[in-house]
Amino acid sequence: MEVFDSTNLKDLVLPFKGSSKGQNGQVTVIGGSKLFHGAPLLALTTASRLVDMVYFASPEPSVGEVAEKIKSSLFSFIWIPWEEREDYIRKSDAILIGSGMMRYKKEWNDGGGDETREITRDLLLKFPDKKWVIDAGSLQMIEPEWIPEGSILTPNQKEYQRLFADQDAFEVAKKYKCVIVQKLPVTKVCSSQKCVEVNGGNAGLTKGGTGDVQAGLAVSLLAKNDAFTSGAASSYLVKKAADNLFNSVGVSYNADDLSREVSRLFSGQ
Repeated sequence: MEVFDSTNLKDLVLPFKGSSKGQNGQVTVIGGSKLFHGAPLLALTTASRLVDMVYFASPEPSVGEVAEKIKSSLFSFIWIPWEEREDYIRKSDAILIGSGMMRYKKEWNDGGGDETREITRDLLLKFPDKKWVIDAGSLQMIEPEWIPEGSILTPNQKEYQRLFADQDAFEVAKKYKCVIVQKLPVTKVCSSQKCVEVNGGNAGLTKGGTGDVQAGLAVSLLAKNDAFTSGAASSYLVKKAADNLFNSVGVSYNADDLSREVSRLFSGQ
């Protein structure tokens, strides 16, 4: 199987000299819950370093309160009212759904998991022609038949097993015409045409929030690139950033450090 490396990054469409406002993409991040305020903020912070505009909507009102406070120090996103989410999905080049949303049966007592399931189903089925990155809570509540063609799914091992059991990632990608980023020690990225392996990474990537950084990077790349390139490149760049951090501080880094290191790669990849 082909190994994805730095030579594969040459075809990435990135912000270019002389571009004007609006030419480098707009994305919407849908996520957050009363348990997980920070996850979507990590994703949108990462995305904001590459695209022109990031819109953020959450079904959880308390996340909005946190977002408004954070805007005093982070100005690179627009908090939008939940009832306006569909308007911003329509105008966005790509959408991330699931970061920080409720999941697991133990949370269903207050309806959190059910709400994530309903939101995920309704939006994916209503906007099947949009470019989606499906992550975290949405991955744990989704049914395979809801997967829009051309979307990127970023499951860890547990999420993959719940959705696809022991099916091969290439067969899954062909069946649903999507891109699977199967997070393993050696990540496997498959479209309906081919698969690549992505090496690198270290134990620091097991920390909370690192997956949200990868999802935010994936949706920012997807705004102007195809799904396979975006899925593979985001995995490669996150692992590269993690290895850079490991070389300087070992595993003593967190998701915020990872997000900053990812952005540095674009100035000297």
